[in-house]
Amino acid sequence: MAAGKTHDYHILPPSPWPIVGSVAAVMMTAGLAFWWHDAWWGKYLAGAGILGVLFTMFSWWSDVRDEANSGDHTPVVQLHHRYGMLLFIASEVMFFVAWFWAYFNAALFPPAGDAVGGVWPPKGIEVLDPFVYPLLNTLILLLSGTTVTWAHHALIHNDREGLKQGLWLTIILGVIFSALQAYEYAHAEFGFSGNIYGATFFMATGFHGFHVIIGTIFLAVCLWRAYAGDFTPKQHFGFEAAAWYWHFVDVVWLFLFLAIYIWGSDFGRAATPYFG
Repeated sequence: MAAGKTHDYHILPPSPWPIVGSVAAVMMTAGLAFWWHDAWWGKYLAGAGILGVLFTMFSWWSDVRDEANSGDHTPVVQLHHRYGMLLFIASEVMFFVAWFWAYFNAALFPPAGDAVGGVWPPKGIEVLDPFVYPLLNTLILLLSGTTVTWAHHALIHNDREGLKQGLWLTIILGVIFSALQAYEYAHAEFGFSGNIYGATFFMATGFHGFHVIIGTIFLAVCLWRAYAGDFTPKQHFGFEAAAWYWHFVDVVWLFLFLAIYIWGSDFGRAATPYFG
């Protein structure tokens, strides 16, 4: 039999990053656990683990980039990358389902005790006005969805300048969103602890904000790669994955805005009856 490659799949060479990343992740989680239990050395272990995770991410993804540029990502390999990204986004959807479930469980069946009072929002909670910063952030994310789509279409038509401009605008909009959310959090009249409203609100919207930051970094890496000459009209899965992730973040925010900011506010649910 000929020694040449007879299939379209990419057989990976041995890589150190799976084991390195696993060790770093264990160090990070164990360090955080010890730190939160007042072990003075836990923060150093956690810090080393975080640096190890970041180093693994950078090194592993650099290897994937090199594989793509060397032609290893055949159409079959790219298809399976897309399957993987779709499954990852599906897992992220279920992650947010958990937070929505917790929120609706508390909102539809508010306890009748003194802490909640059988109404939602609970007694004594001054909710955020959904038509100020939340509405502005909704418009910002919707606009960012159009700019990242513009960048995608520019890439498909080999318009490198349009790709860069679309990415720049999307990244700037993502940073503005995060800044406005941080300002909103700083001026909220309720905290994370001590009440079910604050706990469910900050867990759902906070994790979404974290995803916005991750997505912004994802797009910034794509912008750096665009300046480096990466991506072609026929091979640009890295950018495509970032765009899919960003659209997912947009859609989740729309559900958060409608369910938590509007329906769960004085505007939408001023006197939710107790169903228990």
